[in-house]
Amino acid sequence: MYRVFLTLARFAAILGGIVLTALIVLTVVSVAGRALNTMMHWLIDIGLLGGLAQSVLDMGVGPVLGDFELVEAGIAFCIFAFLPLAQITGAHATVDILTSRFPDGVNRALTALWEVIFAVVLIVMAWKLYDGMQGKMRYNETTMLLQFPVWWSYAASLGGAVAAALVATYVALARLAEAATGRVILKGAL
Repeated sequence: MYRVFLTLARFAAILGGIVLTALIVLTVVSVAGRALNTMMHWLIDIGLLGGLAQSVLDMGVGPVLGDFELVEAGIAFCIFAFLPLAQITGAHATVDILTSRFPDGVNRALTALWEVIFAVVLIVMAWKLYDGMQGKMRYNETTMLLQFPVWWSYAASLGGAVAAALVATYVALARLAEAATGRVILKGAL
C-alpha cells in the first residue's frame, strides 16, 4: 500500500515540477521581453538605431500577455502537487523542542493527532475547491486578459488537492496504527 501512495506522491511532485519549470521559463521570457521592449523604446526616444529598434518592436517583442494569470493558476496547482510527497516522506517542518523530551508513545500519539488534523484540513480544502470550481463553471467566469475559464485552474488544483488528501489520509491511518501498535509503518523522510 505504501508503494502505491508513494508512487502517487512522486507522480504529483514530478508533474508539479514540470509545471513549475514551465512557469519559471514563462516568467523569464516575459521579464526579458518587457526589458527588451523598454530598451527598444528608449533607443527610439534617443534617436539611436531607431530603424532596428522599431523592427524589433514590430516583431511583437514584449511581455507575455496574461503571464500573471498563468502563473497564478499554475502556482496554485504546484503547491497542491508537492504536498503529497512532503506528507508521505515526513518532510514538513517541525519544531520538537518540547516533544523531544516526551516518551516515544506520547510522540507517536501526537504525530498521529497532527496527521489526522492535516488529513481533515486537506479533505476540507479539496471539498471547498470542488465547490469553488462548480461556482466558476456555473457562472462561466473567465480571466481578464486571456479569457480562459477560471474553473480550469480550480480543476488542476483540485487534482493536486485530491492526491494530497488521499496521501494524507493514508499517512494519518498509518500513524494511528503506529500509535496503537508501537511498530514503525512509515519511514521518516526519504
